[in-house]
Amino acid sequence: MPALMPTEFAARIVWLGANPDREEGLPSRPLAQMALGFAGYAGETHAGLTRPSCSRVVSQHPKGTEIRNVRQLTILSAEDLAAIARIMGVDRLDPALTGASLVIEGIPDFTRVPPSSRLQGADGVTLVVDMENRPCHLPAKPINAEGPGNGKAFKQAAKGRRGVTAWVEREGVLSVGDALRLHIPDQPVWPHLERARGA
Repeated sequence: MPALMPTEFAARIVWLGANPDREEGLPSRPLAQMALGFAGYAGETHAGLTRPSCSRVVSQHPKGTEIRNVRQLTILSAEDLAAIARIMGVDRLDPALTGASLVIEGIPDFTRVPPSSRLQGADGVTLVVDMENRPCHLPAKPINAEGPGNGKAFKQAAKGRRGVTAWVEREGVLSVGDALRLHIPDQPVWPHLERARGA
């Protein structure tokens, strides 16, 4: 029996980008197409089958430990970006300044889709959602470069709206304008979630 349910929700890719060298800065460079292998997008700073652990998983692995790379891509929604911009008091927020890989539109509350959901293209290319991408201070510098004083507002404005991290389950090519269908795990919410979180 299938464990993943195709849904009626579909998104359209409105922007693609890649960051070739995180050491040189956070912003991504816009792309028209993105050919994805099992290690992600070749030449992207987050590509690879493994990666060094970071502060997000320090409770599980000492920082710098080699672990499986489930952060090959960062996916944001156009709706969340618009909400972040509105809260920041700016007309528009360029997704390149956030280091995004993809921007999609059409799935409501996209940052909250269940972990392990899939986004699948017409040619079968499939991305697996790992988890919510937590806001951080890194976009502040490039945002300030575009609009002095605006960067400090990003982290708070992006809380619960920064999209998700994802990895490639099936290789293929993404293009601006492509549709991605959402598939979700056929699994109820764990009834002990609040207790486990200490709520």
